[in-house]
Amino acid sequence: MSNAAGQSSSLFPTYARYPISLVKGKGSWLWDDQGNQYLDFMSGIAVTNLGHAPEKVTAKVKAQLDELWHVSNLFQIPNQEKAAMLLTANSGADAVFFCNSGAEANEAAIKLARRYHQKIKGSGRFEIITFVQSFHGRTLATLTATGQDKVKEGFLPLPAGFKSVPLHDLDALKAAITDKTAAIMLELVLAEGGVLPVEADFVHAVKALCEQHGLLLIIDEVQTGMGRTGKLFAHEHYGIQPDIFTLAKGIASGFPTGAMLGKAFLRDAFSAGSHGSTFGGTPIATAAIIATIETMLEDQLPQRAADMGAYLKEQLTEKLSGNPHVKAIRGLGLLIGIECAEPVNELILEAQKRGLLFISAGPNVIRLLPNLYVTKEEIDQAVSIIAAVIHDYTAVKKD
Repeated sequence: MSNAAGQSSSLFPTYARYPISLVKGKGSWLWDDQGNQYLDFMSGIAVTNLGHAPEKVTAKVKAQLDELWHVSNLFQIPNQEKAAMLLTANSGADAVFFCNSGAEANEAAIKLARRYHQKIKGSGRFEIITFVQSFHGRTLATLTATGQDKVKEGFLPLPAGFKSVPLHDLDALKAAITDKTAAIMLELVLAEGGVLPVEADFVHAVKALCEQHGLLLIIDEVQTGMGRTGKLFAHEHYGIQPDIFTLAKGIASGFPTGAMLGKAFLRDAFSAGSHGSTFGGTPIATAAIIATIETMLEDQLPQRAADMGAYLKEQLTEKLSGNPHVKAIRGLGLLIGIECAEPVNELILEAQKRGLLFISAGPNVIRLLPNLYVTKEEIDQAVSIIAAVIHDYTAVKKD
């Protein structure tokens, strides 16, 4: 079937899609419309942290579908209050704003930082400092905040108020701070930028600079949050509490939602009418959030992610040791990167043929994101395929 223009799809071609149509998922497994089965080490890009179609989330969402879908944020939404309480009770945050995506959560964080300085502090500060290779979203503000030029092509003029400095370059960061700086925004694992964990000393130095200059520290936990790194939130690894942090992806097991969390002193900056979202925190979305968080806590999934992540790195190191194509294996918990000597797209396609799904993080890095219930047997199966694909590729290159 063709559209009115005679083309095979009525969708904008914004995605370079793989030639696979996935129609069913359960746990760590996916099936396509041809009946082929795949071991999923993508999790919808760190979204289905509980695996596909988790029973407790499914039951809670189905029950909510029979009760109420949408009423708007002009009314009290009990599910929203409960979801916010679960988040604040298990973090250092005091207040939550619900939205629909990671980009919107980061957009809210940027707006909150500016409004706090301008309306509460009266300083007029507005600039946000971010880091090269970071990724913060696709809205005009968040793609400008992103430290990668490729996402900015064709979208000029970009909004003012953003600077990016090299990661781990403390001198460059200090030089970037002016009397216009409102906040520093940081991912603790630069996932899209190559699965690069940030060094602890640098994180503590960033926190100290924020305190010294009266800046807000914003941590982007869109990909690292919700147990993925072996803690409920990645900043727990570093022993710090951000002023603001953002969540999406794994917060609702695949239901599209996001959240921006902040300290109590920021509450007055987001007064009534200052920000909003029609679909943020609907009864259905927050039902999914509640069930996801409760399941994660009851089953101690952050600790499981830490244990399984250590096992995955151990097996990868053992099976890939000495292969000249593999430059490094790194990550936190079940967010693992395998840096290769050359682009990895061929490896991705070959693994798909062998029944394993994973993605890249930049051209030369394999990114592994299994769900937090992943078993050792599933890890062994995935590592076996990865090792075979890489060894076969290396052998062909030698010939």
